[in-house]
Formats: sequence, structure tokens, C-alpha cells
Amino acid sequence: MTGEVSSAGADGEIALIGAGPSGLAMAKTLIEQGIAFRGFELNGDVGGLWDIEGPRSTMYETAHLISSKRMTEFADFPMADGVADYPSHREMRHYFRAFARHFDLYRHFHFDAEVLRAEPKGKSGDGWTITWRDGEGAEHSEDFAGLIIANGTLSEPNMPQFAGSFSGEFLHSSAYRSPSILAGKRVLIVGGGNSGCDIAVDAIHHGASCDISLRRGYYFVPKYIFGKPADTVGGALSLPSWLKRRIDGLILKWFAGDPQKYGFPAPDYALYESHPVVNSLILFHAGHGDIRVRADVRHFDGNTVHFSDGTSGDYDLVLAATGYKLHYPFIDNTLLNWQGDAPHLFMNAMHPTRDDLFVIGMVEALGLGWQGRHEQAEMVARYIAGLRDGNPAALAIRAEKAKAFERLTGGRHYIDLPRMAYYVDKKTFRSAVTRRIGQLKGARP
Repeated sequence: MTGEVSSAGADGEIALIGAGPSGLAMAKTLIEQGIAFRGFELNGDVGGLWDIEGPRSTMYETAHLISSKRMTEFADFPMADGVADYPSHREMRHYFRAFARHFDLYRHFHFDAEVLRAEPKGKSGDGWTITWRDGEGAEHSEDFAGLIIANGTLSEPNMPQFAGSFSGEFLHSSAYRSPSILAGKRVLIVGGGNSGCDIAVDAIHHGASCDISLRRGYYFVPKYIFGKPADTVGGALSLPSWLKRRIDGLILKWFAGDPQKYGFPAPDYALYESHPVVNSLILFHAGHGDIRVRADVRHFDGNTVHFSDGTSGDYDLVLAATGYKLHYPFIDNTLLNWQGDAPHLFMNAMHPTRDDLFVIGMVEALGLGWQGRHEQAEMVARYIAGLRDGNPAALAIRAEKAKAFERLTGGRHYIDLPRMAYYVDKKTFRSAVTRRIGQLKGARP
């Protein structure tokens, strides 16, 4: 897609990296606040990883949303009634392109544009130099007043390392596109998250056999409860966290049964301390003997995989569904206040001391949806506009984020994994973000 980028000069413009869902939400809210910006997108169109044709998409042909459309969509751009409860990646790509057209976002982006370096010109407020390469291979460097990073969280594979060597195919799930690569093969899936279970079901239907190796147990959530999308059931009730966990745990036992009787290990953490697996087909097939649950991988030896419980099996394809790492290759990690496995940012978005650097979409929570990320973007856009206009609420936020702050986990103790390093509690996070949006709306210079 070729966009006619605004011809406004870089003076006062903000550079926005990424035109996936979070980047689009950021672009829309910047426009609403009258903030000049220019977008850069590596792909030739919008949609981020939801465009399976994109150069760094990790999508696969059978992928669908794991949350329902009504709990995922942007509030001011609902999906059509005719769209399935759990849309495919094709439907989602269409949705994001329609969103970009509706809010006239295309003209603000350079497409086929790879950002190579983002370098601060000095202290906060001095601006940034962005170096990028266009679709013809030519490099450009321009100065911008600020930088907003929205290039997503699911593009850099977290590839495990095992002792020994495997003589078959050893791939990360990011390289998986079609069940055709499974045809006739003895398949081992390593990892039992949502993608791992999706691909395991594909392998059951297309491969010669399928085993799944798990290091820990998971909570399995069916997509439908009482005939309704599971994430819409009970949403009107506001319950204490401990009570909701207990009630939801009972519902899962009613509808998903006991995964341990099929050979799945018991979770060593409480419900909601990690992202549950929204897939009951894996349990269905396990109950029919279509898939075998294996222990953690110990080492490879040719086509044989040895497991930690002393058993072994022979495979043609090992596919690691072991998740992703945050990856911002164009900027020095120290500039992002990186702590542990993720940048430590106020509201998962705002740098504690710089007012010209933000990260949008580096947030995950069960049920957060695109609307939760839109609210994060709106907060940032209103904050930038508030600083411009001398809004006292923006000045108060500036002082607040410069102090020590914690990630908004709502008191939950998430398991120590890279993918959980930027996890928040939806209710706590959205409440905090919308409260500050209200403050920025209400305060006047």
C-alpha cells in the first residue's frame, strides 16, 4: 500500500513506528489531539502481525482470535454483526484496513519503511534522529520532536536450546504457516500455549502422529459457555479477584473437566497468574487418544527426543511453540528503562524521565482487547497535548511518573516468564488509564 504522507516538515512532528492495531490506535488519537506525526511501517499495508503476508508476521493459516470479537474490537469501530464470534486472521486484517480507511490514517504513514536507528539528540525534549530505509533500499535520516514505538510484541521468537542435535526439522512456531508442512510427519509440539495447542490440533488432522511436550500445566478455557463466547459470560458482575477466581475455576471444571486425567500436568500456579489456553479441542483429542502428552524435553539424539521422565520418542518435526521476546532492534535498550525481561514504563507506556519517548501496545491482560490499548494510546496523546498546552493534569502526571511506580498487576503474582513481564490486571490497568484520561480532559491551563 502506498500512502501519500503529509508533506508537513519534521519540525514538531513525532515519529510513530508501526501500523499494527496499537499503532493505528495511536495514530487515530494523535490526530484527534491535533498532534503532528509521521508513521513508519515495515509492511506494505496496515495490520501488523494480522497480515499473514507481512515480512515479520507470525500468523498461520488456521489462526483465529482467542477472545471474542465484542471483547476485542475498538469501541468506536465495532465489527459487523456478520463477522464470526472468533474471527480468522483474514477477517482481522480486513478489519484493521477498514479502520485505517475510516479514520483516514493511510496518508500519515510511510509503508515498506524499515526503521534502522532511533537516536536521541540529547536530553528529553531535544528530539530524536530517525534513520530508515525505504522500499527501494535508500536510507533517510530525519529529526523528530518525539518517538512513539508501536511495533508489537510477537515478532522475535523465543527459541529454546536443547542438548544434542536433532536430525529432522526443528522450527519455531513463528515459521509455521500451513498444516501442509505437517503432512505425514511424526510431530512433537514443545510448549502448550494458545499457538502450541492450535498447531497441535492441526497436526492431529494432518500429521502421522502428534505429541506435545509440556514443562508446566495450563488452565484450559472453552470458547463457548452456555452457548455464549466464554469471555462474555459474567462480564456485568464486578467481583473481588479472589471470588472471581474461585467461581471461574468451578466453571472451568464443569466445562473443561480435569485435564490431568488426559495426562496434562497440574498447573503449579493459580488461575490467572498466567494466560490460560482458550482451546478445548486439545482436551477433546486427548480424550480420544489422538495426542500424547510428554514431559519436558531433556535432549535430542538424531530423530529421537529424550524427555525428563526417562521416556523417549522418534519424530520428523519438532515445532517449538515457546513464545516471543520483546524486541526493539532500532533503539538501545538502556534508553527504554529496561528491567528484567521488559522496559519498566509508567502505565506500560511512558518513560519515567523522558517526555518524548513512549511505547504503545507493550501491555497484555486477559480480556484487555484493542479497546484497552486504544485507551492507553489516548492517554499518551492527551498527555503530549497537555504538555503542549500547559495542562496542569499533564504536569501532575509528569511528576507522578518520575517517582517510583509499580506495574499494575492488581496484586496478582504472575509467573516469572518473559511473556508475563508486561502483564497487567485488566480492571486495575483500565481504571488507572481512564482515570488519567478523565483528568486530562477536565483540567484546563
